Amino acid sequence: MKAINAVRMGGVDVLPLVEGGKGVSVSTGASAGAWAAAGGAGTVSIVNADSYDEAGHPVPQIYHGRTRRERHEELVDYAIRGGIAQVQIAHETAGGKGRVHANILWEMGSAERVIEGVLEGTKGLINGLTCGAGMPYRLAELATRHGVYYYPIVSSARAFNALWKRAYHKSAELLGGVVYEDPWRAGGHNGLSNTENPLNPEDPYPRVAALRKLMRGFGLDTTPIIMAGGVWWLEEWENWIDNPELGPIVFQFGTRPLLTQESPIPQAWKDRLLTLKEGDVYLNRFSPTGFYSSAVNNSFLQDLRGRSERQVAFSPEPVGTHEVAYGVGARKREVFVTADDLARIKTWEAQGFIEALRTPDSTLVFVTPDSAREIVADQVACMGCLSECKFSNWSQHTPTFSNGHRADPRSFCIQKTLQAVAHASGPEAADVMDHNLMFGGTNAWRFATDPFYANGFVPTVKQLIERIMTGR
Repeated sequence: MKAINAVRMGGVDVLPLVEGGKGVSVSTGASAGAWAAAGGAGTVSIVNADSYDEAGHPVPQIYHGRTRRERHEELVDYAIRGGIAQVQIAHETAGGKGRVHANILWEMGSAERVIEGVLEGTKGLINGLTCGAGMPYRLAELATRHGVYYYPIVSSARAFNALWKRAYHKSAELLGGVVYEDPWRAGGHNGLSNTENPLNPEDPYPRVAALRKLMRGFGLDTTPIIMAGGVWWLEEWENWIDNPELGPIVFQFGTRPLLTQESPIPQAWKDRLLTLKEGDVYLNRFSPTGFYSSAVNNSFLQDLRGRSERQVAFSPEPVGTHEVAYGVGARKREVFVTADDLARIKTWEAQGFIEALRTPDSTLVFVTPDSAREIVADQVACMGCLSECKFSNWSQHTPTFSNGHRADPRSFCIQKTLQAVAHASGPEAADVMDHNLMFGGTNAWRFATDPFYANGFVPTVKQLIERIMTGR
């Protein structure tokens, strides 16, 4: 195994190891601070992070506003308070070592306001700002205003080219690095484009080599590329280290920090990680963001898949083969389906899926009455956690605060489920894990096969980094 040497990143020399940011109370100050203290770059997620009361207990993010706009303002306030609290913890824990970065989803509701609020409240404590899930053109401007390095997340050279030419060339001196997040292997939201096959993963090496070639054309020869997604043992990436074609490479670990003593996720989540098998992480497109995402294939995702499978097209008028009348809702408002689809509907109804919900694509999905009530209640309770949400039809843009489409029952309230899985406790926690969204990288199954975790061993962050530095 080649020696793993420090890399110049964000103006200082650090270990080429970055903790990947995981939103909604998962990448916390304790985890990020420990990673920085061990000599790498720790990452605090400022996507609706936890803040604390005077007794040190997490403040429940409960919404009292009567309208979505009112609840959205509450969400922004929670996010800023939580981000500040977690950055302060990370700074204190790091003890002046490594780097402390903050990560945010660009498509988070009012992301720019949250970034500004957290940076204003933590002056001098954040060394870098990481941002993806969208095209964050204004990231450089925000970072420059506050004097911090910025790290855009991209999944292709083409995406970085667009960001550079439109905005980043104006703030090249603060570009700390470029995160290449593999769209097939990374956990959480991924940047698969419409031209890429989600079932056909591409080798990341030529994609990163193309990114470096582009960056060299912009004079960014020594700006690190941070490889994210699918990284487990560095010995499997040995040909990337000190490779003149790739230039300086840093490795990001998003999944492995989940199973550390400092990781705040519930014990039931940690226990589940140790039981996963290869293929248990499922690349899907159910997210209300519209992006692909990778998550554990549990009952929650299976229910979402079932909704889409119990789906038929309809017409408001008899057209072509759509000539059979069917009544939708309590008032049995008439639509028209094909005879074959009516037979499928009767089968689903016999199984208890008797509620038909309309989608934006002129289709009906069939769910149980309990599921229908939960879907409608979640849509009504929307707090605008995304810039646009296909599940609730929220948009943060005036004057309508709507994306102009019908709310889509094939998706889900991502804020609700991520808060639930991050804060589950007690005897019902395992059930909560099974019935909520559990993001994870495609390599999460390796917890069960890596001898480092034998007999249920859970390392500290320091022990994990020491292990990674051996190549494993």
